[in-house]
Amino acid sequence: MSNGKGKQMPVLHSDEEAEAFVDTADLSEYDLSGFKPVQFEFEKKSAQLNMRLPEALLSAIKAKAQERGIPYTRLIREVLEKTVAK
Repeated sequence: MSNGKGKQMPVLHSDEEAEAFVDTADLSEYDLSGFKPVQFEFEKKSAQLNMRLPEALLSAIKAKAQERGIPYTRLIREVLEKTVAK
């Protein structure tokens, strides 16, 4: 993961190792160019929805979600949330 901009990140095998590393390391010394943003969802979902979509639309949604590296159901929820927020 190094491209000359900093130290290579160590391989961390557990959450404990990762926590210890982050607590003690100066991350500005490391090459973070290979990192990708990650989103976590903590809000519990309380309602369920069942809907039918044309195969082509569902395939397109799944492809777009895969490009972003997220589950297709999350992409659908994000689109709904953005539409309602407008």
